[in-house]
Amino acid sequence: MSFEGVRRRGAAAVERVGDPAERFTNPVHEARTAAILGIALAVAFTACFTTGVLSHLIQNPPSWFAWPSRPAGFYRITQGVHVTTGLASVPLLLAKLWVVYPHFTALPPVRSVGHFFARLALLPLVGGAVFLMVSGVANVARWYPWTFFFPRAHFWAAWITIGALVVHVGVQWATSRAALRRAAVAERNPILVRATSGERRGFLAGVAGAVGLVWVATSGGTVAVLSPLSALAQRRPEDGPQGLPVNKTAVGAGTEELADDPTWALLVEGRVDTPLRLTAADLAALPQRSATLPIACVEGWSASARWTGVPVRDLLALAGAAGDAEVRVESADDSLYGRSDLNRSHAADPDTLLALLVNDEPLHPDHGAPLRLIGPNRPGVMQTKWVTRLVVR
Repeated sequence: MSFEGVRRRGAAAVERVGDPAERFTNPVHEARTAAILGIALAVAFTACFTTGVLSHLIQNPPSWFAWPSRPAGFYRITQGVHVTTGLASVPLLLAKLWVVYPHFTALPPVRSVGHFFARLALLPLVGGAVFLMVSGVANVARWYPWTFFFPRAHFWAAWITIGALVVHVGVQWATSRAALRRAAVAERNPILVRATSGERRGFLAGVAGAVGLVWVATSGGTVAVLSPLSALAQRRPEDGPQGLPVNKTAVGAGTEELADDPTWALLVEGRVDTPLRLTAADLAALPQRSATLPIACVEGWSASARWTGVPVRDLLALAGAAGDAEVRVESADDSLYGRSDLNRSHAADPDTLLALLVNDEPLHPDHGAPLRLIGPNRPGVMQTKWVTRLVVR
């Protein structure tokens, strides 16, 4: 064969390798599989994004946002969805990247101006998705090999990623729609696609099985009945002092001796007619209320218990606060989460308690003894422990 013939064959081979359509001859590496996985990822990412932004707004509320106190267990659902869906997205993302990887090495790398920007949008999409998943998994495992503030970085990375996802959907919408339609037409001819559709379905079934396995292995932190099966759950609902999990212990907060401190007292100050100073005995002598409420952690686990204590609204009435008062709750823990705010809805709810007992027992120091805040529909980081002061606003 002449040199020119060899050159032409080589050029043709390079052209075929560079053509994404040629790379997707395997029924798994093809447009319909990519489209199906893309739809699944879009749904999962949207659920994670929506619940994540909601959690951020609850913890850092702007002036226009007022999170209600009811339904009492709604936050545990949204955060459970956020974490379990995020973890279950890991096999989805890996499968999607494996299916479309020939496009990443296609030649030529850029075929037009539009193609350039489409490929450029993949950087924040793929990079952001990988960052969110790796950092999110590390966070629920309470492993922080970085110096940045995780909630802020996670929040802004989510906005970047979802923006890139919107661009990607816009670019790929017509291609994915056409791929699904072509497959639907082709499947009317069983001679052509019976074998390939079986392989595709087998692959997608395997991905679905992996997603389901991850979900079951992690959701026991929220769904108690699945706890024995959840080997990857970050917390089990029944593990911890008095049958409740804890993230931060009294030793970790430096408050282990507070429950036995004879000088401890709760102060109620701010916009009140009568500032109050109440000892543990004073609080125990006031009318008590019990409520079954969950601790719902931002890490995805939650657990319910019966709490008994003094309703915050009763203390506000005793101090002569306005009926629409808001409250800053302060703790002996001087860390970032050693304080939280009660908006009007939460401050006025009868089940927002300063608890002295859990499951009819005095609070364990790790659960905030001598006094902790517990209220309906609140993140666990806002159920302030080791309470020392209420500042009425």
